[in-house]
Amino acid sequence: MPALTPTPAWQQTLRRAWTQRGLLAWLLWPMSMLYGLLVAIRTALYHWGVFKAQRVPVPVVVVGNVVAGGAGKTPVVIALAEHWCQRGIRVGVISRGYGRSTPGCLEVTRERAAQEVGDEPALIHRRTGAPVFVAERRIDAARALLARHPDTQIILSDDGLQHLALHRDLEIGVFDERGVGNGFLLPAGPLREPWPRKLDLVLRSGIEPAFDGYRIQRTLADHAVTASGEQVPLARLIDTPGASAKPVLALAAIAQPEVFFSMLRAKRLTLAHTLGLPDHYDFKSFSRNEYKGYRLICTEKDAVKLWPLCPDALAVPLISVLPDDFWAALDAHTNALLDLPTSF
Repeated sequence: MPALTPTPAWQQTLRRAWTQRGLLAWLLWPMSMLYGLLVAIRTALYHWGVFKAQRVPVPVVVVGNVVAGGAGKTPVVIALAEHWCQRGIRVGVISRGYGRSTPGCLEVTRERAAQEVGDEPALIHRRTGAPVFVAERRIDAARALLARHPDTQIILSDDGLQHLALHRDLEIGVFDERGVGNGFLLPAGPLREPWPRKLDLVLRSGIEPAFDGYRIQRTLADHAVTASGEQVPLARLIDTPGASAKPVLALAAIAQPEVFFSMLRAKRLTLAHTLGLPDHYDFKSFSRNEYKGYRLICTEKDAVKLWPLCPDALAVPLISVLPDDFWAALDAHTNALLDLPTSF
């Protein structure tokens, strides 16, 4: 079967090395010490006031990772935005728009291609309807958002824990089952900065978490979504004797594609083929004709790029269920930031 460019072998090798302190991790350890020194110097310059964090007139909440690679922060951003909207709080989202093809500051709209603004910002806007802006500097995105939507009460930054140039009022760290891996800094380990470090709220998933925090329950929905928004029950795709449905090809351009494939199998789907692609893959080389004999199924993040090329592809939503005590803690922080009564 023809195939797109899979995740490079060196990336897979490096991710495996990040799980334990093996030979490769120790060989890379001197480089991680240099990286750590640079991080420490940069942090100190902000602490001493040599570099100044810039502020905007509304509270900024950052949702990000301490480890490299996806840990599920975008579904958390979506959940928070939806929660605040339900409370009647006007929220806007900012991002760098990693992997986008355009420079400058842009507002994310349904008319813009996901390649122009980034797959994650496009997905956030599609799911929440909240205003979303992208820029190389998050402060530029925040200012543009407030200029266009001056009634915004709170800004939510998708990623950016390490972006000290933007002042933040609340930091939320998201971890998956990897925890902090082998505990080494990049490139010997997955850490972007030394751990432990102070966070206002910690969310984590996995059966054996590396530390305490509010537990996320992640599962796939029982349905897939078409480009037009129609829901298709996954039960229709489950192989049964005598079924004539097309074989399923699952593809994922995320940090850990196998996690998505395993979750599909847990839903009893039989996958004829799987295709793990580099995170934020742009699908420029994708040709529907090469895969016309298959039913394509992917993540929502990939779908925003894949649908213009393959409108019959199905996207399976990832559902992140956050515990009640997390929402209570978040609401307490929100009320304090916006000076709202606790009964709001």
